[in-house]
Amino acid sequence: MQTLLQKVHVDPQHSFACRTYRTPEFETSWHTHEEFELICIVEGTGTAMIGDYVGAYAPGDTFFIAGNLPHWFRKADAKQVGAAKVLQCKPEILLEAFDGFPEWKGMQQFLQKKDAIALEGKLLQSIPINLDKVTVAQGFQRMLLLLQTILDLATSKQYRVLSRDFNATNERTNPSIEKIIAYSFKHFLEPISLSEIAAVAEMSVPGFCRFFKKNIKKTYFNFLQELRIGHACKLLNDTEKPILEICYDSGYNSWAHFSKQFKQIKGMAPSAYRKQFI
Repeated sequence: MQTLLQKVHVDPQHSFACRTYRTPEFETSWHTHEEFELICIVEGTGTAMIGDYVGAYAPGDTFFIAGNLPHWFRKADAKQVGAAKVLQCKPEILLEAFDGFPEWKGMQQFLQKKDAIALEGKLLQSIPINLDKVTVAQGFQRMLLLLQTILDLATSKQYRVLSRDFNATNERTNPSIEKIIAYSFKHFLEPISLSEIAAVAEMSVPGFCRFFKKNIKKTYFNFLQELRIGHACKLLNDTEKPILEICYDSGYNSWAHFSKQFKQIKGMAPSAYRKQFI
């Protein structure tokens, strides 16, 4: 995938960045940076693409993303406002500073992982509060709050792994994958055949399948399925539409097919998913 290598700005008096990004600063395409990132969605909904993960995001969702792991939070509607609290820090700053300290081992192992996680439970409640404190803290208090945040993440099991050990291939000069992604986001609620999407990429169907799997680490139909289920999750959360209507509004023409794929991706039935937000 043509990945934007992002340069994270850090104020001279600080060793890491922590700020709120709001439209238009919120908008960034598929990108990566060497810093690990802790991001809490404040405003807006859409689709999160992190490594080989694709899923819906909404206010309150909080993610930890390892350094050099490509990601993109794409708004559901280009006209809506997006905002997030974001902490970004080079892991080497902490790994080198505490190298040799036995007490640091657990946090060291956490920072050395190449994973992306979605926070849950009490961790989902406490970490955004820590981000607020870091934003206004001064001096070494800011660093202490960062260490406490990493400790909380490293010692908790209240999270869900979204992407594990993802290794992006070097396709920076090939724009085909961006054409595929853009077309898919525009048409994912409509039927899309392999021959149709292969034509968008100007490839044969077998060549397209190999190319997509190499870059996105999943088949195109699995990717499309995740986009549609992510859209369904947004409708279940944000509207009172009947679930059968949401099935058809999410690109499916079979309730059985929709229900089966929803359970495969979310681990529960659509009705159970909706009850979480009531």
